[in-house]
Amino acid sequence: MKKTVMTCLGACALALTLSTASAGTYTQTKYPIVLVHGLFGFDNIGPVEYFYGVPSALRADGAKVFVVQVSAANSTEVRGEQLVLQIKKILAATGAAKVNLMGHSHGGPTSRYAASVRPDLVASVSSIAGVNKGSAVADIILKVAPPGSITNSALVSITNGLGSIISFLSGGSGLSQNSLGAVNSLSTAGAAKFNKDHPQGVPTTACGQGAYSVGGVRYYSWSGAQPYTNVFDILDPALALTSLAFGGAKNDGLVASCSSHLGQVIRDDYRMNHLDEVNQTIGIVNLFETNPVTVFRTQANRLKNAGL
Repeated sequence: MKKTVMTCLGACALALTLSTASAGTYTQTKYPIVLVHGLFGFDNIGPVEYFYGVPSALRADGAKVFVVQVSAANSTEVRGEQLVLQIKKILAATGAAKVNLMGHSHGGPTSRYAASVRPDLVASVSSIAGVNKGSAVADIILKVAPPGSITNSALVSITNGLGSIISFLSGGSGLSQNSLGAVNSLSTAGAAKFNKDHPQGVPTTACGQGAYSVGGVRYYSWSGAQPYTNVFDILDPALALTSLAFGGAKNDGLVASCSSHLGQVIRDDYRMNHLDEVNQTIGIVNLFETNPVTVFRTQANRLKNAGL
């Protein structure tokens, strides 16, 4: 009897060990994952993460995850240079040869810049609702408050101040803020200019897919297409309002679905808005869609299976 019990316990322990090992490697990519925030973003402010609940979920299944902080508001090129410096520090600390970049919103072009100028340091770029061909919202802001106008000066002053506050609260007070540079980068014209210099992975058609791999870097993208998703999220009405800027084109409230395309398009029609895509506001998302954290985990597993 004792022998039978011990045998059963041993078998259970083995099964548990195998199960834990299996669960613990689902997101275990070859290279560290680096999360890059968007406009007016941050790594974390107190207990609130920009990528809410994502880092811990990825780490729980084996991934090495780093959340960087670049300027809350600045041009793509400035943010990109800041990102390159942080990538170098991550590689020095981990001994890894490259990183997998996952950038949301303005973090998408920021990650693309780093991959373009230092492809030797980047294994992949995953663009989450990246503003890869500009945003109609940025175009409207520039039209309503053109550079040099009193309205623009007031807006720039307020938004630069907001960027500085965000950086201070999240521990990045030394980063420069330039909201006008950010809006120019995110406009249709600014994105087109950027894409001429950094075309890797950008579709050559209006709403197609781009090259899956360029210069040894893999490119992926996904985004949402439902601006209003949860009545309990106090920011959803604002996204419903800004979605009107797109004239009926499919969008997540701030970025048109076609503009989000980069490399291999995983999906551009998740029932998520621009904040849902990073599990905000504090996890209040569409209850009838795949959880955003699950989407990140699935992407990490995709990278793992691709040897990245």
